[in-house]
Amino acid sequence: MNTASSLQDLCTPNGKCYGCGPANPDGLQIKSYWSEDGQFVVCTVDPVAKYTSGFKNAMYGGLIASLIDCHSNWTAMAFGYKAEGRTAGTLPLIASVTGSLSIKYLKPTPMDQPIYLKAWVEGEVGRKTRVLCELGPAGQVSATGDSVFVRIDPSLFE
Repeated sequence: MNTASSLQDLCTPNGKCYGCGPANPDGLQIKSYWSEDGQFVVCTVDPVAKYTSGFKNAMYGGLIASLIDCHSNWTAMAFGYKAEGRTAGTLPLIASVTGSLSIKYLKPTPMDQPIYLKAWVEGEVGRKTRVLCELGPAGQVSATGDSVFVRIDPSLFE
């Protein structure tokens, strides 16, 4: 288990986003971290039964999209800090929103085991940053994301 502070806790401890806001008691509260080698941003999710697709042991596609969206956005922001030579959470805050989100569902994502996300920036970090993401159980990829995140004025965050 990672004992370091997550990007969400460092940057937006009062964040209310449904997917990643630490202060949303009804949200998913995902936690994203730099990988040990500093090349990726990673996250582990333990699926909750209420997010089943209705098929035996398969995660709801909307949840997969939410996980990839929030985790990829934090990846764009983390790489933004890295590109500026700053530690995540230092001021001024780096903030971005989803410009586009494309999900490919490759096979069912199981509900009975931890799900891992791994994301990285493809190309340059800038006002618009492209992020690729993989999601799935250990050693497998069941869905991928290809997204663009647009940097915004951080005062727009709650």
